Amino acid sequence: MSTSAETTPAASGAPAAVHPVDERLPLLRLAPLSAQHVLAMIAAPVSTAFLTSDALGLSGERTASLLSATLVLCGIGALLQSFGRFRVGARLPFVMLPGGAATAIFLQVAAEHGAATASGAVLLAAALLLAVLPLYARIVRLFPPLVMGVTVLLIGVAMVRVAAQLIVGPGGGRPAAPSAVALAGLTVACTLAAYLLLRGVWRQTAVLIGMAAGTAIAAATGLGAFTPAQGSGLALPHPFPYGTPHFDVLAALPLLIFSLASLAEATGQTVLNSETVGRTPEPGRDVPRVVRADAVVSLLGGMFGTSLLVTSSENIGIGKLTGVRSRFVTAGAGALLIAAGLLAPVSRVLAGIPAPVVAGSALVVYAVIAVMGVEMLRRVDLGNGTNSMVVAVALAAGLLPVVSPGLYGAFPGWVRTVLGSGVVAGTLTAVVLNAVFRRARGSHTP
Repeated sequence: MSTSAETTPAASGAPAAVHPVDERLPLLRLAPLSAQHVLAMIAAPVSTAFLTSDALGLSGERTASLLSATLVLCGIGALLQSFGRFRVGARLPFVMLPGGAATAIFLQVAAEHGAATASGAVLLAAALLLAVLPLYARIVRLFPPLVMGVTVLLIGVAMVRVAAQLIVGPGGGRPAAPSAVALAGLTVACTLAAYLLLRGVWRQTAVLIGMAAGTAIAAATGLGAFTPAQGSGLALPHPFPYGTPHFDVLAALPLLIFSLASLAEATGQTVLNSETVGRTPEPGRDVPRVVRADAVVSLLGGMFGTSLLVTSSENIGIGKLTGVRSRFVTAGAGALLIAAGLLAPVSRVLAGIPAPVVAGSALVVYAVIAVMGVEMLRRVDLGNGTNSMVVAVALAAGLLPVVSPGLYGAFPGWVRTVLGSGVVAGTLTAVVLNAVFRRARGSHTP
């Protein structure tokens, strides 16, 4: 008589099936896929480093050190999230970036209280995240698919806005140059052509091919300039570039509030990434691990002069677009980021990619994320008037700061911190309304 154990793969000697997220790819396939992730997200750390340098009036040498630190920390973050050890990192294909809103708050604190106080605020915010994580399991039930769909959709919309700002250029508030719009559009067209016409591994690198084609078009037509900076050797990060951090809880309050509000975004991104790679979402287990890695890398960021670093949705769209789910791809991207940060010529070449080219590639990736949010909302019964009202009001709250960035400009800083982020405002609105309406329905149940 045969038993069930005899028919299992282990008993029969057959190798156990490997989940796609744990698939180890050959180097010749891994390298271009990892490079694609790096090129899709490189604009954020590079532009953040130069924005911080300009705002703080740093010298060229200190700017190079800050750029090196930012890229190296992003790489460390990707490795932590991809490999996940000691409950730091969720073993999902994530990359890590300096948070755009967090950087703005960091610079605001630096302008009002000094760069040393801003670094202290980063350290306090990261420590607060670590302290509140044991409470996360109690609130995870506040994030059903209805809330997550709103969150993911708003993430995609917010990131499209970031890509649009790359086309406009530094400063904003003015029309984009027609050449920049044309270059971004041509990059999108090349990406779509590669995706439609190619097959296999070449199709999986459509974003990379589109970016390379956009850069070539820029150089050949004059629509943009590929101008790597001059330099050689190593660019090493320097600890405490602004002096000993100064700890002022009141000055750090906006960043502390933002760090707590970022838990909502981390939840949406973790659920989204889990579904993208075909793994059953377990927010109670995975979100604390994701946020713990964010906090650990942000502690390092406070020591090396950056703002909070956060796990990003930048690469999730690439995973959805290419169908490659392996976390070793983002681990490879992390290694490339560390190399780019330490090798000055590499980072300077990456910084030379025209911003409209990066923007064109990003538009494709971010739009895919927004569509994934729509897919999540399709699982919710929107024919139910209560559900549709929650989604409608939450989307309105989330889109208000996107369509009218100065709406909350006259409010106190902590209000601007919470409501000025479309993702945070929309998610919190969805959480509160969903809880209130559920309680109201329950009280009317006979």
